[in-house]
Amino acid sequence: MSATTGEPSMGETLTGEIRSGDGVALVVPDDDARLTYEELSAAIDETAEALRRLGVGAGDRVAFALPGGPEIVLVFLAVGALGAAAAPLNPAYSASEFAFYLEDLRPRLLVLPQGELAPAREAAGTTVPVADLVIRPGAAPAFEGQAREPEASSSAQPDDVALLLHTSGTTSRPKQVPLSHRNLVASARSIVRHYELGPDDVSYCAMPLFHVHGIVASTLAPLLSGGTVVVPRRVAPRRFWPQLGAHGVTWYSASPTFHEMLLDGAPADVPEGARVRFVRSCSSAMRPALARRIEEYLAVPLLEAYGMTEASHEMAANPLPPARRVEGSVGVPTGAEVRIVDGEGNDVEAGQPGEVVIRGPGVTAGYVADAETNARAFFGDWFRTGDQGVLEDGYLRLVGRLKEIVIRGGENISPLEVEDVLLDHPAVAEAVVYGIPDERYGQVVGSAVVLRDGSADEEALRRHCRERLAAFKVPVVVHVVDAIPRTPTGKVQRPRMAAHFGEE
Repeated sequence: MSATTGEPSMGETLTGEIRSGDGVALVVPDDDARLTYEELSAAIDETAEALRRLGVGAGDRVAFALPGGPEIVLVFLAVGALGAAAAPLNPAYSASEFAFYLEDLRPRLLVLPQGELAPAREAAGTTVPVADLVIRPGAAPAFEGQAREPEASSSAQPDDVALLLHTSGTTSRPKQVPLSHRNLVASARSIVRHYELGPDDVSYCAMPLFHVHGIVASTLAPLLSGGTVVVPRRVAPRRFWPQLGAHGVTWYSASPTFHEMLLDGAPADVPEGARVRFVRSCSSAMRPALARRIEEYLAVPLLEAYGMTEASHEMAANPLPPARRVEGSVGVPTGAEVRIVDGEGNDVEAGQPGEVVIRGPGVTAGYVADAETNARAFFGDWFRTGDQGVLEDGYLRLVGRLKEIVIRGGENISPLEVEDVLLDHPAVAEAVVYGIPDERYGQVVGSAVVLRDGSADEEALRRHCRERLAAFKVPVVVHVVDAIPRTPTGKVQRPRMAAHFGEE
């Protein structure tokens, strides 16, 4: 069974699509600063020129690990303006994680906050040049790094890769997803149309800008519509709610975990000045009870959406009123055509479950330098999401995951990555990592190990993981067992592990 959406007109480049003018583009509440579109354009040009003098040119890759704030937006857009690819990294990574990503990306430059992130600097060593970013509130950042012979001036083309993000898999190491200017503009335009965004709208960027959710939905879409983006340096309930009112926010998007965190810290009444007309949820499944709490508090609709990195974010979403919303559904196709197919790529009967496959201008052409994975990832020109779903009356309902990624609060975690760390401990002979259902985060990481001897306990193994993994990847529980539960053919069934340990 299939459903389609109107194909967006094909876009140009990111900076070419962001209009000029006197309207406010970015607001930084922590600095009491704002940039008009004209000032944003000038700041992008200044940032691009600084990066060019550090040796960045067309076709290069620029990695950066920065805290929240407008500098991420400026660096991302400036890198793209040069025809280079931006590769944002999570600042919470450990040194070994940074080492993996830098080795995989081989960037021309690594941009870090001045004097911070020792793990990233350790990973860069003498191999990757580092530029220190100096924050200048209300203006383009400055850079301290070894100047090189400037690259020849270049401008981006629609099919140039603008963004490189890694996605976790369960059968291989994390893969590079290249997203072109054309992909990103098509996705952002689709979001603008679906939510009827315009110059009067104000988006609050609650999601990290090293994720496609924060970059495309919360930032690029409103900028392409001529609206305003509130870009906080840190998101916390005691700051979020007053800022919502102070800046006349009309919508915000977050993962269910973020939504719950914000709602738990909400004041008794919605702050005066807030103009919220809808709230959006994406990155993992939203519990109906939480959606109802949000709607009751804000008196606006909560619109659940379905997105993934390989699609430049949104693929489906529930519509604005008065159109029908379906509880438990991720809505109608928006940024892509959607089909439900069997294991051979053939359409299933209407209302029957199958794998969700997508096609559209926002979908990546394929993973970087991974022909074998690409061959498995597509049925012709239809990308296989790995999710199981049902299409009913044009609305998509997800019923399970074919892949075994653990999704904790919108963060994708590869079980194999965590298993490799556990197996690196000399006392561990076998390990399996799986997802445990969790009310707050959707899932958390669980694990079971078989020890070579009794020289390690749960806390020692979790401490071993904390030293090598970002905090969100560390197992909340480590079961020490005599044998890993397996099928009669010797296979581990991750989806059944939580039930085996009574954690469903």
